[in-house]
Amino acid sequence: MNQEPADAARAPRLLRHYINGEFVASATTFADVSPVDGTLVAQVCEADAAAVDQAVRAARAAQLAGWRDTTPAQRADWLHRIADGIQARFDEFVAAEVADTGRPLTQARTLDVARGIANFRTFADLIRTANSEFFETHTPDGSEYINYVRRKPLGVIGIISPWNLPLLLFTWKVAPALAMGNCVVAKPSEETPASATLLAEVMHDVGLPPGVFNLIHGHGPNAAGEFLTRHPDISAITFTGESRTGSTIMKTVADGVKEISFELGGKNAAVVFADADFDAAVEGVVKSSFTNAGQVCLCSERVYVERPIFDRFVAALKARTEMLCVGAPDDPATTMGPLISRGHREKVLSYFRLAVEEGATVVTGGGVPQFGDARDEGAFVQPTIWTGLPDTARCVTEEIFGPVCHIAPFDTEDEVIHRVNDSAYGLAASIWTTQLARGHRVAKQIETGIVWINAWFVRDLRTPFGGAKLSGIGREGGRHSLDFYSELTNVCVRVA
Repeated sequence: MNQEPADAARAPRLLRHYINGEFVASATTFADVSPVDGTLVAQVCEADAAAVDQAVRAARAAQLAGWRDTTPAQRADWLHRIADGIQARFDEFVAAEVADTGRPLTQARTLDVARGIANFRTFADLIRTANSEFFETHTPDGSEYINYVRRKPLGVIGIISPWNLPLLLFTWKVAPALAMGNCVVAKPSEETPASATLLAEVMHDVGLPPGVFNLIHGHGPNAAGEFLTRHPDISAITFTGESRTGSTIMKTVADGVKEISFELGGKNAAVVFADADFDAAVEGVVKSSFTNAGQVCLCSERVYVERPIFDRFVAALKARTEMLCVGAPDDPATTMGPLISRGHREKVLSYFRLAVEEGATVVTGGGVPQFGDARDEGAFVQPTIWTGLPDTARCVTEEIFGPVCHIAPFDTEDEVIHRVNDSAYGLAASIWTTQLARGHRVAKQIETGIVWINAWFVRDLRTPFGGAKLSGIGREGGRHSLDFYSELTNVCVRVA
């Protein structure tokens, strides 16, 4: 990465901000630490209020200087150039994602970086072919009018993205914001700054006009994140992260009546009916519970299994879970890496202890693996399965965001629908059944933003994505992103 100093062999990398087309350092830095072994990955510049203001002003100036007046075809070309730039440095992006998160190389290659490229290409193609509404209107006096809708840029978009899928979720917001003619000031998580910095290099190398894309690093409360959400010249905020942080941001921007789009927490459920393809359901729940060490907002932490197959399913899931290989990202055998940090591991371990206090039976896991090498300084935990808790237990109602699931039996369709919906969250659910009519019937009644039937984590980027209840507000994806990142104006013309 171009961020390395000349004496990189003797010093950690310094990750700088990218403001108005230039990489900018700051006096204050913080450490980016590997979750694999606790070693220092990089020093990261911390943006103060002045740096955030400089970035927002640069974005506003670039907007007024002509970015908002570019055509959809021109912006589509820019997005494809950015995608090409990521593709050209594919291995560097993989290395950046792995260094920050510790995830297996296979995941970084097949999911994270590939999806980052797809985000830019998808929205480039969408804006080339996007249409809008058109109506002919006739009034009682015989007059005729045409009404059409124009999408105009909002202005400067503040983007705050999380650490669990850094490049994927960062580009999921940056790409459509740029596609619709906005300029952006983006803050990645302080836990995972590397791939966003590498993306800034790509933006710079492809010649994106200065100020169109700005990157700031830093923390949240009383720091860069709060400075960004409070800035008066921000037109909209899009955020992925914890529900309480989203609530705080919502209150912050309320006085300015800013546009917001939030994808927040979840306590997602998987429902396995007795008629399900048993092996496919077991494999599906393993993936939905333990992918990325459970650090995916869509992961299933609650699993409901119809009683006739409950004991068999628990035994099969236990056996399959114990086949997972927890280890270093560069080991080809590794199927699950560490949690993002030792601090987050302590949170997850506190739930491991709480589950036992609440009366859970630990089917498997529940502790920290021992390696006898540098990995013991990392943030690893064992994939964990519980049974025996009531639906009111904290471990069944609160988001843990780790490799854990609780399995409970159910007897009737109506009962399980009620139990799935009896949650403060409403992000995602998966249903496993060979009766397609049942799948449609249950999906219709589940109070979540997305429901999978005999699948999990499959995303068509043209479809709406978001949550209900505490899981978020608004939808992004396809035309829903085009609408959010633009001001919709009705133009009415009298023609006769």
